[in-house]
Formats: sequence, structure tokens, C-alpha cells
Amino acid sequence: MKIQKAAVVTVLTVAAATALTGCGAAASGAPSADCKPAHTFPTVAQGKLSVVLYDLPPFSKLQGSKVTGVDGDIVNAIAEMECLTVSAKSVATAANIPTVQAGRADVSIAAWYRTAARAEIVGLTEPIYTDQMAIISKDGLDDAEQLKGKTVGTVDGYLWVDDMKKLLGDSLRVYPTTLNMNQDLAAGRIDIGIDSYGSAQFNKKGDFKVAVIKPHEAIAASKEAAQIAIPVPQKNTELLAALNADLKTLRENGKLAEILKANGLDASAAETGEARLIK
Repeated sequence: MKIQKAAVVTVLTVAAATALTGCGAAASGAPSADCKPAHTFPTVAQGKLSVVLYDLPPFSKLQGSKVTGVDGDIVNAIAEMECLTVSAKSVATAANIPTVQAGRADVSIAAWYRTAARAEIVGLTEPIYTDQMAIISKDGLDDAEQLKGKTVGTVDGYLWVDDMKKLLGDSLRVYPTTLNMNQDLAAGRIDIGIDSYGSAQFNKKGDFKVAVIKPHEAIAASKEAAQIAIPVPQKNTELLAALNADLKTLRENGKLAEILKANGLDASAAETGEARLIK
């Protein structure tokens, strides 16, 4: 979802990103001794696929030493094909892309949208599946104009944050995590939530309704379903090529569709169409 604005990273932001080689990183899925990788490429740590993420069910979640969700299952499948152990660490939403950009992680997973701005600072895989911007409300609202005059929440790092700030001004509250936003929504401290459709459906509780937002000229993310990709360091072209080849295999053998369905999404989300970047 991602999810998920792209900003040019300052030295301060990069320095603040947590290194994966320290305490707290979780590892899982050690390959067998006779495993033969499908491709050869460099990684941050030998024999490991270093992953950063933030909790965004049903797309990404760190449970103990295992990454789960749609993106988690995908990188687990790729790691198995490449004879790598997944070493994962949860970081702040806005620190994910900077961590990959700085070469401190091989990939980030959290339903990241393919955007032109993001493609300038990290490598992006070919589209994997699609997701849409959604409104969470008790009235089933689906038009951004209906949000004016209401207290609206969304999550830092999402592509649409800047556009929504311009549209809603001070009535928009930006939260560090989806959990924080949903807690305030349930408690009545905000009237409306804005999230990715998959995340909103997964987290929906009570009498709230989730609706895909109608296209709005001022909100780029509302105009078409976003294509999801896995970000990698720009210089690691070998890793990017291997991921694209592995993703093609997962699509062709039906595993990608299985992963989507297992996580509560429709298999048709894998029908991404031609690759495009949101501008």
C-alpha cells in the first residue's frame, strides 16, 4: 500500500534509518544445504534477503521471525527460490524507502505503489498486483468532496497525503501507523479514515463501510488503481532482474494468485495491465 509517498531523502533521514545488522532483526526460512539458487546477485548480508517493512495487514506484517501477508508470502517464496534466509525488521512507515535507498536493506514490503517520484530514488519491480485508495466511513462515502468539513485521518507515507493536505487543510490528521488511525476512528476522534482498499477491508470493524474513492482531479492516487511493486536499491540491478524473473515465475505457476486469495484478496488483483507509474 501502499501505500505511500516518495520524498527525496535527506542525509538526516538516512542516518536515522535503523541498520538491519544490529539487534532486533528477525530471520526465518534457512535453505537446505543442497539448495541451488535460480539467480546470482549481491545482497546486504551474504545468504540473506534483508527486508524492511511496517505492519500493514493484509499486505505485510512481522510475526515473530516470519514476514506474513501478501508481500511477506511473496518474498518468502522468492527467498526459497534463491536459497536465501529472510532477515526482516519493522521500521517506521516513512523510513522504509530511505532504508532501501541507502542500501541498508535489499527490499521493502508494504504494498508500495509504483510512482514516478519513487522510481527516481529506488528501483521498482514490474507490477505485482493492484490496490486502490479507499474511504472508511459509516455512510459509505466515496467522493473526496464529501470529506470537506469532517475530521479525516490517514497514514504517513501514503502517496496521497500531500494531495489530501492541500484539499482538506487542517482537518486532515496524519498518523504514524494504520493502527493509530483505526484506534482514533473507532473512538470517534476522527470521522473518516483513508487507507488502501485491501488494508481498509482487512481492518474494518463495527458499522464502518469501505468504498473505493471516485477519481478526483486533485488526487493523483484516485485516478486509477495503483500497481504494487517491491522497491530495491537503485544500483542493485542484478537483484531487480532476479526479482522480476522470480515474480514472473510466481505469476505463471499460479502461486501469486494463491497468495492473494490466501490473504483475502481477489486473484484478479494480479491482472495489473501494462506497467505504469503514477505521476
